[in-house]
Amino acid sequence: MRKGLIVTFLLMISLLYADDITITGTVVSDGQKMIGSRYMGYIKKVNVKVGDHVKREDVLYEMESAEFDIMKSQADLMLEQSKIVVEFWRKRLENINKRKNSLERRTKTKSLIGDLDDLTSQAENVKAMLDSAQVMVAQANIKVKQLASVFNYLKMKAPSEGVIVRRNINVGDMIMPGMLTIMMVDTENLEIHVSVSESIIAKVSIGQQLIVKIPSIKYSTIGIIKAIVPAANPMTHKIQMRIAFDRGDKNVFPGMYAKVLIKDNN
Repeated sequence: MRKGLIVTFLLMISLLYADDITITGTVVSDGQKMIGSRYMGYIKKVNVKVGDHVKREDVLYEMESAEFDIMKSQADLMLEQSKIVVEFWRKRLENINKRKNSLERRTKTKSLIGDLDDLTSQAENVKAMLDSAQVMVAQANIKVKQLASVFNYLKMKAPSEGVIVRRNINVGDMIMPGMLTIMMVDTENLEIHVSVSESIIAKVSIGQQLIVKIPSIKYSTIGIIKAIVPAANPMTHKIQMRIAFDRGDKNVFPGMYAKVLIKDNN
């Protein structure tokens, strides 16, 4: 551990005293979460505000559940009724089969054969009714599971740890499916984005170590170039670099101003 700190310190010293180029950038989150609603409804409760730090599975907001409560009760009732119907036809079929078995063991006179045929026909009809009732149970069970899934979305939970940076909802608001309700950023996976000119590209490469500084908190550390990608606007002749770094135990947040020192080998 101590040896690693010494190596990092010597690397920073060597980079600081070499001819270098200073460019500016911004701290951004590599894990921005845009949370939207899957269902239409009214907001019942909002548990967060902009700037709050939340943990995974924390409830961000809740929707009114009165309408869904009715739908869930209806689905549960339908499932229970379907099960009762299945049990009725199952017992009916069981009784008919017992009577058939009893007749088959007795002497097969013409009258008994007629009764046996009649019971066979009844058994077939009851079996068809039982099959239909079992299908109804399966469909009702699917409906109950669907509504259980809906209830999970009535309480929207944080998908990961992070900070709330935008909130578009208040208690009483009606939201629509797909509407952006809350935006949060992951404060654990941070990186620095900088735009550099074409002339600097020859001096950098992926995996290269650089010194990064965050002046507002007087923090310096070693960063590593994670990616070099073209800028969105080709007319600017700029290339974007994404630099990964270790925030340590410092209060580093997305949007902070940063400086990056690039060694000039010329």
